[in-house]
Amino acid sequence: MGVHPYIPNSVPEVKKDMLKAIGVKSSKELFSCIPPDLMLKRPLNLPPPAAEYDVMREIEQALSKNRTGTDLLSFLGAGCWPHFIPAVCNEINSRSEFVTAYTGDVYTDLGRYQALFEFQSMMGELVGLDAVGFPLYDWATACGDAGNMALGITGRSEIFVPSLMSPERLSVLEAHVEPRAKIRKVPFIGDTGQMDLQALSEAISNKTAAVYIENPTYLGYLESEAAAIADIAHNSGALFCVGVEPLSLGLLRAPGDYGADIVCGEGQPLGMPMAFGGALMGFLACKDDPSYISASGNRMITITSTKQEGQHGFAYVLPERTIFCSRDKAPTSTGTASALWAITAAVYLSLLGPHGIRDLAKSIMQRSHYAMKRLSKLPGVVVPCFDAVHYQEFTVSFRETGKSVREVNELLLKKGIQGGKDVSQEFPLLADTALYCVTEVHTQEDLDRLVTATEEVTG
Repeated sequence: MGVHPYIPNSVPEVKKDMLKAIGVKSSKELFSCIPPDLMLKRPLNLPPPAAEYDVMREIEQALSKNRTGTDLLSFLGAGCWPHFIPAVCNEINSRSEFVTAYTGDVYTDLGRYQALFEFQSMMGELVGLDAVGFPLYDWATACGDAGNMALGITGRSEIFVPSLMSPERLSVLEAHVEPRAKIRKVPFIGDTGQMDLQALSEAISNKTAAVYIENPTYLGYLESEAAAIADIAHNSGALFCVGVEPLSLGLLRAPGDYGADIVCGEGQPLGMPMAFGGALMGFLACKDDPSYISASGNRMITITSTKQEGQHGFAYVLPERTIFCSRDKAPTSTGTASALWAITAAVYLSLLGPHGIRDLAKSIMQRSHYAMKRLSKLPGVVVPCFDAVHYQEFTVSFRETGKSVREVNELLLKKGIQGGKDVSQEFPLLADTALYCVTEVHTQEDLDRLVTATEEVTG
């Protein structure tokens, strides 16, 4: 490729000098570490150079085909859920002192550190554990970190997870811990979806570093025997790790209260929009124990006394163990956006308070159960697939209607409704099944509209 108007340093002489400076003879040698099966065997299909205005027009025309979540009545969830965001959340997280702060230090970032300390404090109270780390990219990243912590603390080499665990989070967990440890799936009881405790008891051993569950589960139902799972893990010397959706804790017991040693989860419900690729924030909490803290590999904001009596200061700990200093050798990763979302979460939690979160969780559960009850009365529609208590999300099977999830969703879309996520490929045993999400943003009128439309497209 010759000189390109949009690609800096594309002049051949400049590229030659750059390659010489890093000690390689050609671009091919530079990329030789990439496996051949991942290499593109043809030239890139790049468009010819065009004027900036023409490029802008073409991109705007393409983007105009998109529809936002507010254009449709959406019931998508599966890890990123629709919630109401109080205006003050964005008002505060867009303040210049937060937006422009990058990593800073104890002398320049005291305001941000205090805000993050408040985030950690409120999250710790919510999950029932004392130590909460710096925000991470998402739940999947936090889950991977939890696995790494368990391996480091126990020195063991296997982790048990539910068979119906979120495939995305499972993939990241595997990437974090393999080849040092093996991930083993625990079967579930067919009609309830609950983890098979007998199977777990028979399989767990002195090689097991941790047992991980999600509560609520990826498919929306609650793992009712979580305390018993904790006992099985602890009796074998393993840790008990729990992944959570934080708003559900307005109704459910804190994981720390039923035996969790490590808790991770997704903070997106705490004031963050359903933005594609960005508005996610993982959190990780553990016992306030030196062995746990040192194994976390994560920054933590702490409070300390100062020389001036009655005043306190805020600082971070363990910076050398994070991406901010270790970079490619770091055991975990985070970013500026995650810190902004943590501040947003602190604002959101402070607005609701304990009573507000409880009322919100109750409202979500009531609305989702209303939708389940109405949909279950439709001919051929099975709701939910598992006989268990559900929160916010639930499975809808269209198998007996003779229609696939894709067909149903395409017909619903014509009526201005975005149906549930198709989980048929993720879990073949749930063929023609979708995962629906109902939160406080869905009114009774919305839910009745969904039921009417579903009846029409499946009839």
